[in-house]
Amino acid sequence: MVLQAAPEINGARAISSPDLDSTFTPILPDKPAPTEPWSVEAVLAALPTPSPSTAPTSPLPFFHLLERLKTTKREGWRRHNIAHGESISDHMYRMSILTMLAPVSLSSRLNIPHCTKMALVHDMAESLVGDITPVDGIAKEEKSRREGTTMDYLTKTLLGGVDGGVQGREIREVWQEYEDSETLEAKFVHDVDKLELLLQMVDYERRGEGKLDLGEFAWVSERIELEEVKGWCKEVLKEREDFWNGLGIRPKGTEVGEKLLREARQ
Repeated sequence: MVLQAAPEINGARAISSPDLDSTFTPILPDKPAPTEPWSVEAVLAALPTPSPSTAPTSPLPFFHLLERLKTTKREGWRRHNIAHGESISDHMYRMSILTMLAPVSLSSRLNIPHCTKMALVHDMAESLVGDITPVDGIAKEEKSRREGTTMDYLTKTLLGGVDGGVQGREIREVWQEYEDSETLEAKFVHDVDKLELLLQMVDYERRGEGKLDLGEFAWVSERIELEEVKGWCKEVLKEREDFWNGLGIRPKGTEVGEKLLREARQ
């Protein structure tokens, strides 16, 4: 079967689907620079229901704030006008299940319950920060500052007065371990984070029935470190290859998949 290149508009694939808004070019203009430095306090002040600024003795304010993870959409998919896209919580939930299914060759070297906990808290700061992506023009240091100050607020202010702050400190430590990415557990969860994105990429492309090419996200597969997760990754990319081959279209990101598949056959 002869593969045809996916049509493009100004270098970006134009798409249309019942799950999408009308045909568009998924490259958005740069966001205007904020006039004031980002702060937790400014975000809290804009919330419909203000959160406490002093440490409560009940975890209920923390519980309520977590709702934002259920309603805040993952930014990469939003840029492609995907209707009903996954939320931050959706992403972390599937990640947590994936950690439980680590191959025995890997799980025997891991603290799996700890990995699951890490998957569930690794994006918790996005409840206030939002899902910052590489195309947002926010420096890595600034992203880290925003997320760190948010985690301090969540774990020290909202949870600091709850049962002596023990659970809050544990959550903060697990989150920091993920950020530092030095332990095997952290490296595994980072890999699972990338794998979950690839799974969602294929899920959306299948839903789009050939009208949605998300190949720009395929590059994350090359950043996966652990061999066991690389094995899963190659399976996902093979599924994607078979899907697009069946449509007679050569999508973006094909070269990334082909490279990994060649390595798998060696």
